[in-house]
Amino acid sequence: MINLGRFSLFAQGGTEYSVRTVDLVRRSTVIDMLGLLTLNYRKLSAWETDPGRFQKADFLRLKDSGITVFHPAVGYTAGDIYSESLRDITGWNAFIAAHGEQFQRIEGVADFRQAKALGKIGILIGQQNSAHFRTVEDVDHFYALGQRVSQLTYSGNRIGGGSSDPQDNGLSAYGVQIVERMNQAGMAVDVSHCGDRTTRNAIEASRKPVLVTHSNCRALVPGSARCKTDEAIKQLVAKGGVMGITMVRSFVRTSGRVTMGNVLDHIDHLTRLVGVEHAGIGSDVDLDGRDPRVQPKRRYDLDGIDYAKKIYDLTEGLVSRNYSSRSIELILGGNFERALAATWAV
Repeated sequence: MINLGRFSLFAQGGTEYSVRTVDLVRRSTVIDMLGLLTLNYRKLSAWETDPGRFQKADFLRLKDSGITVFHPAVGYTAGDIYSESLRDITGWNAFIAAHGEQFQRIEGVADFRQAKALGKIGILIGQQNSAHFRTVEDVDHFYALGQRVSQLTYSGNRIGGGSSDPQDNGLSAYGVQIVERMNQAGMAVDVSHCGDRTTRNAIEASRKPVLVTHSNCRALVPGSARCKTDEAIKQLVAKGGVMGITMVRSFVRTSGRVTMGNVLDHIDHLTRLVGVEHAGIGSDVDLDGRDPRVQPKRRYDLDGIDYAKKIYDLTEGLVSRNYSSRSIELILGGNFERALAATWAV
C-alpha cells in the first residue's frame, strides 16, 4: 500500500517505510556478515539432510527480509571440531545444490552481483572458529569446499586468544602461519571474537584486509571485551578492513531500553571515527530473534524490533540521520563487497 510516499511492506504489523528506504534496500546488494537463516538448528539440520523440507514460504520470508547475502557461520568449540566443521560446510553445499534456483554459493566477488541480478539468496560459507585448521594445509582443503571466511578464534585455541579468555597471549606462531596461508588462498580473516592482543597481532600479520564481521564499539559499551576498542578499529581500517555492527542487545547498550536507535549510534560512532567506507552489518541473529517467546531469564533481543524487518528499520534510521544514499548503500553491503574483493584476490 502506498500512502503519501510511504509503503507498508509486511502483511503483519503496520510499519510504513519511506519510498527512499524501500528503493535503497531493493537496489542494494545487502550483505549480512553474520546473518543466520534460522537459529533453530534442528530445523536447519532438517533442511540440510532433507532439502525438500525447505518450503517456498521459507524462501519468500528470507527474500522479504531484504538481505541478498547471508553469512551463516557457526562456531564449534568442543568435541571433534574438524568433523563438525566439515559436516556443516558439506551440509550447506548440499542445501545450495538442492535449491539452485533460489540460492547461490558466494565464491568470488562476481557472485554478489549475479545473485542480486538473478533474484537469488547468496550463501557465504564461513566458520566462527578456525580450530578445524589442524594444519596449514587444511586451509586449502576447506577453501576448496567453498569456505571463504574464517574467524580465527571463538574462545582461545592454538591460533590465539578469545575475547572471553581470562588471558590473551596474542597470535601464536602457528596462528601467524594460518593467517599467511589464508592470505595466500584468498580466505578472509575474521577477528570478531578475538581478544584485544590477538586482534592487533592478526591485523599486523595479515597483508590483506581483516574483517570484524560482527561486533560493536567498546566506546559505547564500556567493559565489553567482545566489542572493539577505537584503537583496534583504527588499526583494522588502516589495512582496509570493515566492521559489521551487530544487533545483539548486550553488545549494543549495557542497560536500560535498547533499540535500533542504539544500533545506529554504533554506526554513527564508527563512521565519525574512521569514515563511512568501513561500516557494515553483521546482525548475529535470524529473522525471529534470540529470545524465547516466554519471558526469558536473560534478554538478547532489542526492544520494539521485528527482526524480519531489521534491514528496513536500519535503513530508515540511516535515512532519518541524514546519511547519503551512497553512504547507505556502502553500509548495507558495498563496503564488505569491496573488502572481500581485495581479500579474495590471489
